[in-house]
Formats: sequence, structure tokens, C-alpha cells
Amino acid sequence: MCGRYVSTRSPQDLTRLFDVTDWRPEEVLAPNWNVAPTDDVYAVLDRSPRKGGDGASVLRELRPLRWGLVPSWAKDPKIGSRMINARVETVHEKPAYRRAFAQRRCLLPADGFYEWVQSRTEKAGKARKQPYYIRPADGQVMALAGLYEYWRNPEVEPEDDTAAWLMTCTVITTEATDAAGRVHPRMPLALTPDHYDAWLDPRHEDTGDLRALLSRPADGDLDVRPVSTAVNSVRNNGPHLLDEVTP
Repeated sequence: MCGRYVSTRSPQDLTRLFDVTDWRPEEVLAPNWNVAPTDDVYAVLDRSPRKGGDGASVLRELRPLRWGLVPSWAKDPKIGSRMINARVETVHEKPAYRRAFAQRRCLLPADGFYEWVQSRTEKAGKARKQPYYIRPADGQVMALAGLYEYWRNPEVEPEDDTAAWLMTCTVITTEATDAAGRVHPRMPLALTPDHYDAWLDPRHEDTGDLRALLSRPADGDLDVRPVSTAVNSVRNNGPHLLDEVTP
């Protein structure tokens, strides 16, 4: 799974890297070296203006979304904390994800992600989790494949009040077969720049074609390093979390 990741690129960098045409400066997020479920994260998505009609141009937006997808039919938005990942093997079939997979796909920019290996210490066989930081060896941004969804808060009126709507997202994962697989059996999926347009296009609904666009981050050319257990706590943040340690 992908349970924590790193996202420190500025919105100016992201708008350039992903050809974003619509970004709101008041929605800026601080760099985050320990992105955790329910955090707000940057997402790149293509949307048509609500009042633009069928012929309106699609805008590429950079928006902050809450990590942990809340389906439109959910009774309680807290369900999102359990829906941070969607398995590529079933994402097009599961009721919580299939509509979003067909119509509401996004890219989640990341510098890298964390995974953990559980081991036992010599003292009384106590179990501990050793975190590893995994990133593209060339340092390029990762475009994690994601889905997004809208949830209507029934307690807020009127409907056009921005507080009435919650936008959330999830990361699509697959079986890990490369360097990441030596750390954890699952890993996030990513897209290469030549597939961004097809993935984000809301009119593209062929599930077979869409799944074929997904690939391993950096085509498997990943740098894996052990890092401090400080990352285990969501209260810790900062670039020091990426420093390599002796496990």
C-alpha cells in the first residue's frame, strides 16, 4: 500500500510540470515530508466549467484535495481514512471506485513514498517497523495515479456553498516487482508525461485503455534507503526525515 508520501514541490513548479491552466494562490499548501491520510494534498485534474455547457474547454486544475476517498453515497466522511488506496486489479469494479475510475481521475504529485519492513530486535523479540524512503533515482517528480470524488454534506445549505462539498482522493496501487517489492509487496502506480492527457481526460471512459496507461514509478528505477523511525509519527515533519540511517 501507499500510506505516507512526500510532496514538497511548489505550486509554481507543479503548474509548469503538468501544464496547469487554473490554480488559486489562496489554496497553497506547505511542503510536506510526511503526508498522511486525511491530509490535504495537491492533485492535478481536468474539469469542464460547471456552467460552460457541453462545448466548454476543459481546464487543467491544481487543487488541494483531502487524501482518503469518500464516495458520494457515504453516510459519514470518516470512511475516507480507510480508503487511501485502491487496488488496480479491482478499481474498475468496486462500487466505491468504479464511477470515479471512469470519470474522475487525477494525478497526485510526489517526491517519493515510504514503506515499512517489520523486524524483531534481539531484546525479547520485540517487533519494530523500519521505514524506507523510495523515490525515482533521477529525482524527477512522481505522478501517482489517483481518483477523486465529491461528497455532499447534507448539513450545509445552500448547495452552492463551498462548505457543502468535500473533494477527496485515493492512490491506485499494484503489486511491487522491483526495488520497492523488496520492502513491501504493494506500491503506488504512476504515469509518464506522455500519458497525462489521456488519463486526465474526463471523456475517456474505456477501462481497459485506462489501466494500460499505468506503470511503475520511474519504470522501476528507484532509489531505496532506510530512514529514521521519526517518520512513524505523523507529528514529525521536515527534510531530516529523508536522511539515510543504518537500520
